[in-house]
Amino acid sequence: MARPGVCVWRLFWLLSAVADFALLQETYAPHSIRTQGHLTLGGLFPVHSRGPDGTPCGDLKKENGIQRLEAMMYALDQINQDEQLLPNITLGARVLDTCSRDTYALEQSLTFVQALITKDTSDVRCTNGEPPVFVKPEKVVGVIGASASSVSIMVANILRLFQ
Repeated sequence: MARPGVCVWRLFWLLSAVADFALLQETYAPHSIRTQGHLTLGGLFPVHSRGPDGTPCGDLKKENGIQRLEAMMYALDQINQDEQLLPNITLGARVLDTCSRDTYALEQSLTFVQALITKDTSDVRCTNGEPPVFVKPEKVVGVIGASASSVSIMVANILRLFQ
C-alpha cells in the first residue's frame, strides 16, 4: 500500500505534467499526455466525464479516470526502474482522454495510427521555399484501456486495420 506522502507527490507530479503538456499537446492531440521511451504504449482513459451539449469533455473523473491513468503511469515507472525486467529498454506512454464518449475516444485513437500513415509532402513548401519539417508521431506498440466495452470494440476495430 502506498504511503500518503507518496500519493500526494505523485498526484502533484501528474497534475503538473498535465499542465506542462497541455498547451503543446492541444495542437497535436487534445487531452493527451506523452512520455518518452524506446517503446510506446497507448492508453485510453475516461479522465473527464461526458461534456454538456456541444463540448466533448466535462468535469474531471477522479476515481474512474485519474486513478486509472495514475495506475498506468505508476506501472510504467516500476517497469522502467527494474533493470532486470526489460534491460536497456524503457517504456513510454501516449495516453489519451476518452471523455467518457465512445465517438470522442475513436477520434482520439486515430492519433495512435498517425505514425503508420505516410503522407505525400512533395508539393508542400514554406513561404521561404524550403521544405517543411514534419515531426512524425511515435509508433504505438499496444493500447491499454478503455474502460467501456463500446469504446474498446470501436478502437480495436480501427487499430486492427493498421496491423
